[in-house]
Amino acid sequence: MISEEDKEKVRQATDFVQLVSETVELRQRGQDFWGCCPFHGEKTPSFKVNPSTGLWHCFGCGEGGDVFSYVQRRENLEFPDAIRYLADRAGIELTEERGGSRGPKKTRLMEALGEAESYYHMMLMRGRGEGPDAARRYLSGRGLGSDVCRRWGLGFAPGHGQLVAQLRSKGFTSAELVSADLAMERSGRLSDRFFDRVMFPIHDELGRTIAFGGRILGPKRDNVAKYVNTRDTPAFNKGKHLFAYDKAKESMAATGVAIVCEGYTDVIAMHEAGFTNTVAALGTAFRLDHVRLMERQRVSKIICMFDGDAAGQRAAERAVRYIDKTSAALLCVVLPNNQDPMEFLADHGADALHPILDSARPLMDFVFEKRLAGHDLSAPGRRVRALEDMASLLAPLKHSVLLDEYATRLADTLGMDVGETKRAIREAPVRELDEERPRRDARRTDAPAPSSRPGDDEVPLDAYDYVSAEALDEGGAPVMVEAPSPFSQVPLSSDDRMQVAAERELLCALASRPDALRAYADRIAELSWADGRHEAMAWAMLSTPEGSAPADVVAAAVSVVPDAPRILSGGRVMAEPELSDSEKLDLIVDTAELCSCKRRIRQIRAALRSSAPSDEDSERLFGEAAELQRRVNALTRKLSAVTDE
Repeated sequence: MISEEDKEKVRQATDFVQLVSETVELRQRGQDFWGCCPFHGEKTPSFKVNPSTGLWHCFGCGEGGDVFSYVQRRENLEFPDAIRYLADRAGIELTEERGGSRGPKKTRLMEALGEAESYYHMMLMRGRGEGPDAARRYLSGRGLGSDVCRRWGLGFAPGHGQLVAQLRSKGFTSAELVSADLAMERSGRLSDRFFDRVMFPIHDELGRTIAFGGRILGPKRDNVAKYVNTRDTPAFNKGKHLFAYDKAKESMAATGVAIVCEGYTDVIAMHEAGFTNTVAALGTAFRLDHVRLMERQRVSKIICMFDGDAAGQRAAERAVRYIDKTSAALLCVVLPNNQDPMEFLADHGADALHPILDSARPLMDFVFEKRLAGHDLSAPGRRVRALEDMASLLAPLKHSVLLDEYATRLADTLGMDVGETKRAIREAPVRELDEERPRRDARRTDAPAPSSRPGDDEVPLDAYDYVSAEALDEGGAPVMVEAPSPFSQVPLSSDDRMQVAAERELLCALASRPDALRAYADRIAELSWADGRHEAMAWAMLSTPEGSAPADVVAAAVSVVPDAPRILSGGRVMAEPELSDSEKLDLIVDTAELCSCKRRIRQIRAALRSSAPSDEDSERLFGEAAELQRRVNALTRKLSAVTDE
């Protein structure tokens, strides 16, 4: 569980404008920074970030919120993971990661990993003896000379407890080394995790060392893994990181293309040949989290360079399930003669690879062809077996809008009925990948519990066109009641929609100019609010001490309405350049009061029509309505004068 204290610490440590600028070109206009929305295609900037409030909003797609919701959208993360992501960037150790102050800190693990990279690299470049010599010969034989080794921080792990001794001399504890998977307990003694291997350091997107991949020297030996990778640790999750992503992300964003290889040396060879948008999975299958990681760079194509062997075919088939889960086209390349990228580049050079990448085939075409090539379709029974086999492949797409296309294609190939082909696919079991279960079963423990009350859970702005019939008061305005059915809906009047919009403008102004609006507190107190959440937020914000920062005022609103950031992000009036701040505030408060007065008049008229009030009550209501109407007339004249100017 992430504490509110940690959450606020992460928020304050994050430079929101800098974060957004990583993927969006922003230009300052007044207090706001504007750019094209990263979440939908547009040519004219309608996306803004306000660093003082810590809020963002896109007037094109209507989305908005705070820094956490932005990271959720950009990184495809759940709410708690968005906080962890920002904490990691800021170097903040969350209480949950400390285990209530138990166990090594993540920052210490990363420091140890960085020191390990330096030690391994030193051993490769300057170490003496058979081990370092063999490592240098191996890398040189793969075309990785000393300059390449320096650029990529490659190293050699000698084993024999030498790394443990080195890191202990730097002050790292045994618990820290074990937790970082740099060492392991054997017979009561601490020994090096990696022994007699060439080492490939793995970095996060900020370039910090988080793990290693180690390859044995010489030919494959029985009972010895060719590659050994760091286990999952507090600093590393192999299913969520990609090798060389820190080096490739800028090129991905610039070209809109990502290339995925299967090995460390292949990635290095690709980068050295100029294909700097290349990455690799880390000792695991290509996963949906990997796809989402590349999507953050707005890639439109992901080219998978799978080996032509059975393992490459299986990798391609596993990737099929992600075709409908990404906006990027999943393409596939298999190099001639089953060569890997390093071998192909060594034999043919970079110029020969460009046309092959340009002609990459859709992943599904490759999988269809390879999978069906293993079947004899000459007899009906064999075609049935082929259908069963292909149905198991396509089962993850049984609920996809792409099912019709692929089922029709398969039916045509097998000479079968499309309906029967669809049925076979829908009935085939889906073989779940281990990495998908935790995400599906995850719960947002840090997020507010859902509520059926409109007053507790914010409704999107466009949803205000309709509300449940039971949620209208006798004057036709929304009230905070249980909505028994989402199907009994009536449209809101134009007056009600205008009041909701006016209240939001007032709240947005209060978030960005809290002290300036304190002068209007008495008028705000008299408003008849259309939405009870808006009233609760206004009082919470006005209750903050004078001089409070806008971000603290927003936090006060969040304390009473968890979805406040989205409500507070979409103000338009305060961004208008034609009026001064005081004129804009007058306009906002006058408009909110005008809508409030009209609403109260409608309520009075409805009360007079629906009941038989006493003469005294009637006189009081008529008097109140007359006074309100005079105020409406005065405000209308004032606002008309501003509009005419």
